[in-house]
Parts: sequence; structure tokens; C-alpha cells
Amino acid sequence: MSSTYIVLVQLILFLYLVREIASKVEFTNIKCISLDKEFDDFEYCYLKSVNRSYKYVSVKVNLYKIPITKVQVNFALLKRFSGYKPFLYNITVDACKVLKNPKSNPVFVFFHGMFSAHSNMNHSCPFDHDLVVEKVPVSFINQHFTQVLPFPEGEYLFQSNWIAYKVNRAQVNFYFTLS
Repeated sequence: MSSTYIVLVQLILFLYLVREIASKVEFTNIKCISLDKEFDDFEYCYLKSVNRSYKYVSVKVNLYKIPITKVQVNFALLKRFSGYKPFLYNITVDACKVLKNPKSNPVFVFFHGMFSAHSNMNHSCPFDHDLVVEKVPVSFINQHFTQVLPFPEGEYLFQSNWIAYKVNRAQVNFYFTLS
């Protein structure tokens, strides 16, 4: 047998074994903070455990100064190494522009895709209604973090700052482990 054939067989075997290793996302906490109570406030923000295998996240923020036409989102993925340290991403985007033209920022689209199917934040500006993310199951997030774009095991924090009219109005932090 040629060495190329052996290497090809080893590569296929390796990829098969890697595919069979099952990673798992586990939500550990969520914190929602309104930084300007006259502009917005969270009606609810919680992680619900229905049973051992079904957990979901729900968030509703009431907006008091609508319509909102200028929104930026800063999001960072942090990994726990003796405290949470930056890991891969710390990006600020003009949400109105990216929602209008999703191809302009694939990283934002990846993270937005984790909740957009369960949310009313699936259109471009203006936002003239309260924002809701309802019952995003851990299985949906698990698929993004283990199959779409694999991440290494560990404890993570997905931190997002919601900036309207150049003022930071709210912060939402998702804590999770990947094992």
C-alpha cells in the first residue's frame, strides 16, 4: 500500500472519531442589566430548567423611547482562565447595517443565529417594539457550538453590550460550560 493511501485512511478514521465525540453545552447562568432605566428595562431574564435534559433561556426587554434607529452591539466571548479572559471575539457592530446586509459580518451573524429563530429581533432598524428572546433551548445552542463551529471545552461567558445612540443601555451575560 502506498503511504498516501495509509495517510488518507488514518485521516478518515480520525475525522470519524472526532465526529463521534459528543460535546455538550450547559447553561449555568444569565444576567441582564439595564444601564439606563429610562430607556429600557428587563421584564424578565431567566434560565429555566424544565427537566434534566431540557433547559431554555428567555429574555424580554421593554423599550421606552421608540422607535430606535441607531443600535450598536458589542459582544465578546470570554473563557475562564483564573477569571474570564478574552477568547477569540470582541467585536462591535452597527446592528442596523448588519441586519440589513448579513453578509457584511459573518461572526455577528453566527452569534445572532443562535437566538434569531426564537426572537423578534430578526429585522433591521427601526425597532418600535419590545425585544423578546423566547425559550431558546440548550440543544439549539449546543448545535452551534459543537457542530457549526467547534469550540474547546471549558467555562465561557458570552457578554453583550447594547448601545443605542452611542450610549451603553444594557448588558446581557450568558454563562455556560462546554464539556
